[in-house]
Amino acid sequence: MQSRTYTLPIAGAILLLASHTVSAQEVVKIGVSGPLSGANAFAGKDNENGARLAIEELNAKKIKAGGKVVTFALSSEDDQGDPKAGVSVAQKFVDDGVKFVLGPYNSGVAIPASRVYNDAGILMSTVGTNPKVTQAGYKSVFRIVASDTQVGSSVADYAAKQLKVKTVGVIDDRTAFGQGIAMEFVKQAKRLGLKVAAHEFTTDKATDFAAILTALKAKKVDAIFFGGYAPQGAPMVRQMRQLGLNAKLLGGDTLCSPEMAKLGGDAVGENVLCAQGGAILEKQAGGPAFKANYKKRFKQDPDVYAPSFYDQMMFIAQAIRATNSTDPSVVGAALHTTSHKGVVGTYAYDDAGNMKKSSVTIYTFRNGALAPLASY
Repeated sequence: MQSRTYTLPIAGAILLLASHTVSAQEVVKIGVSGPLSGANAFAGKDNENGARLAIEELNAKKIKAGGKVVTFALSSEDDQGDPKAGVSVAQKFVDDGVKFVLGPYNSGVAIPASRVYNDAGILMSTVGTNPKVTQAGYKSVFRIVASDTQVGSSVADYAAKQLKVKTVGVIDDRTAFGQGIAMEFVKQAKRLGLKVAAHEFTTDKATDFAAILTALKAKKVDAIFFGGYAPQGAPMVRQMRQLGLNAKLLGGDTLCSPEMAKLGGDAVGENVLCAQGGAILEKQAGGPAFKANYKKRFKQDPDVYAPSFYDQMMFIAQAIRATNSTDPSVVGAALHTTSHKGVVGTYAYDDAGNMKKSSVTIYTFRNGALAPLASY
């Protein structure tokens, strides 16, 4: 009998303690929206990996908000790089109680999805570079890299001042990203006195560019600016060589990818130049460590945006700690008024959700790897 009188209170105490432990935790759902299938799946997976690495590090640190340990739970969905699919993913995240979304990757997906996230009070952090992404006035939308205005202009500056280009051809893939960055390149090129010989169009599914390239060769262009993605840029540069078109291929951040060299082979070298928002990773204080940790975890080097996804996740966690809240509106207000030193730059946002200052780096390819040329 005696043993029972002591066992019951102890058991009760254990149950009470367990209940208290459970109640002292909060699970915060983090959604990642990007292309996990199709030609740009490599980019979607890289973005997801950047977020995953940050979340694993944060969960190990056991950060607190409101007296509770915050556990971040990652939910990654394939938006296929398609606007309709992206809106469906956004609605799924709303239904699942996701509070913060990293992505979408594509501007054409980010623009319609941003409305769904805004209406549901979800904070969205995108690498969509089209200026329209942040023009709707949503306080919950953040662009975590330089916009097309900055990137396109930087490429035009480098082409005119360093490459001494006189005549350019322009090709865009008709996506929101491709059109946006091509338009910004053309604006700055004309300001600098470059002749835009022609503006041609393709799609983000095309593989044969012979007719377009033949037309541009006839116009004796010194360079071609391509507003589009690496899966089209790589065969494009191969076909340029086959046609004897000895012009530089210029592009934005989507060409600054190991995938460009992987798909283009020995046709991709110093004849290809691209611009990427952010500083040179290897030259940043935390850059080498991030690259090493990423490679150890995922058995490959980071691609274009993994560092940005990692940094923004860390900035969100910083804001959660600072405000002692996981409410996206509270965290969003903090992101607008504070800054974060990340592995690839310092993050601070204006009222529209754009980076207040974002450097742009011009790269080329040497021996199949990106090589930085200049920063703006």
